[in-house]
Amino acid sequence: MRSSIKTVDFLIIGGGVAGLRAAIEVAPVGSVIVLTKDMPAESSTGYAQGGIAVALSDEDKVGIHYEDTIKAGDGLCNKDAVKVLVEEGPELILELISWGAEFDKEGSKLAFTQEAAHSRRRILHAQGDSTGWELERVLINKVRTFKSVSRYDFAFTVDLIIKDDRCAGAIILRDRKAIHIYAKATILATGGAGQLYSRTTNPAVTTGDGMAIAYRAGAVLQDMEFIQFHPTTLYSPSAPQFLLSEAMRGEGAILKNIHGERFMPRYHTLAELAPRDIVSRAIISEMVRTNAKHVYLDLTHLDKNFVKGRFPRIYSTCLQFDIDITEDLIPVSPAAHYVMGGVKTNLKGETDIKGLFATGEVACTGVHGANRLASNSLLEGLVYGARAGMSAGEYMNKGQERIQDTRFRIQDKINRASCIMDRASLLHAPSFDTVKIKSTLRRLMWEKVGIIRCKESLNAAREWLRKWDSILKADFTSRERLELKNMLTVANLIVDSALLREGSIGAHYRSDFKERGENWQRHVISQKEKGLQRADA
Repeated sequence: MRSSIKTVDFLIIGGGVAGLRAAIEVAPVGSVIVLTKDMPAESSTGYAQGGIAVALSDEDKVGIHYEDTIKAGDGLCNKDAVKVLVEEGPELILELISWGAEFDKEGSKLAFTQEAAHSRRRILHAQGDSTGWELERVLINKVRTFKSVSRYDFAFTVDLIIKDDRCAGAIILRDRKAIHIYAKATILATGGAGQLYSRTTNPAVTTGDGMAIAYRAGAVLQDMEFIQFHPTTLYSPSAPQFLLSEAMRGEGAILKNIHGERFMPRYHTLAELAPRDIVSRAIISEMVRTNAKHVYLDLTHLDKNFVKGRFPRIYSTCLQFDIDITEDLIPVSPAAHYVMGGVKTNLKGETDIKGLFATGEVACTGVHGANRLASNSLLEGLVYGARAGMSAGEYMNKGQERIQDTRFRIQDKINRASCIMDRASLLHAPSFDTVKIKSTLRRLMWEKVGIIRCKESLNAAREWLRKWDSILKADFTSRERLELKNMLTVANLIVDSALLREGSIGAHYRSDFKERGENWQRHVISQKEKGLQRADA
């Protein structure tokens, strides 16, 4: 396989809201390469229908947004991180508007909607239910104004390059060629890991790559047991797992079981507007109680024109599968949606590896705690994307931290020991059916490490994962097998963390430990050389 070398000031791995916002921050101070492993706009950002939460309405305050976020996080939020999020968010939203973002309005004022666990209408949206695409559009257009930024699409990141305990770039695959990209600062913005589950709202690219490569490089990961499941995903044998925005319940949609009975008031005083983890468990409980594979979301009591105008993309998509959301009950069930944990960072986006920064869903600042407040993810991408970019710029400009020769005498460094593309190393790669193992893994995670867990189910998952240990130790040269290796790495981290946390908090619910348990305030951290540990908040 051919190999080549490139050098750059800033390498950004990921092209969603967090990666693009980081690129905008560093573009004025150095050369930038933004990597995406698929098409430029293929990321979880574009699939974010509901909107972006920000305290900009007349009835809202940043302090109220702060309290709602802390409450949703169920006691495990980093309060300083939340404070940064809600205080810096409004200015960055106004900046987006100045760059051309077109959020929906009521007259001359911004329109806000309600979502679960928010005590105010603070969710901005665009084109009804296409907010993520609007942010992606604006940020991509802004990035294109900088001549210093290059984009490498369809580029798969294999591993980080670590030199003298510093991150010095990454090895990528592109056009069947291995490229060593040496950078003075590297920013991970690869998104989440929803594809570990057989039911997920995430796009196909979310295979936990950033978390896995950071773990292999020696970075600390935190809170991997906390996986958020979105309560309402379209359930139909002929339809994709299409997300039905939480804003639908915010606008008055109600949940009914297969007998047509509303059930959420029995589970929580906020009914359909309860936190996501509670709604998801309530739906599962109702499905078990009624021996059904789904429940229904009902908007038929709302004005038809309002529903069509407010949710145009959802309306048109459901029509393709013969469901008119203004007239029909919509079959729904939960699906894996968001990873609260990830690569541990401080408030500046710095990891514990010098030269490596992380932002967005791949990172864990602690802002989401045990359960993310709806529509805080896009805001986090903006706020912490900008912060990670600023921090990376400062790092590069520090004389004592600057890597004077990023190539490190390349002719001496690219050798059989460091280049995973060495053909000889592939002789020991195991033979297996990649597609079958991926499918088995996704079903395993859904059934054993899903919305409701216990020691028995988690141990069963661990035993299955051990059967695939040889894959974790092998080197591969195809995207499909590298993705599987990453998925297995992250699956092991989730299972081990979930076993260690013997208690139920936020999105992590154990039927054998329904209370919080001892030392519940402590976080579970994972590091390759040290294994799992508990750390203070």
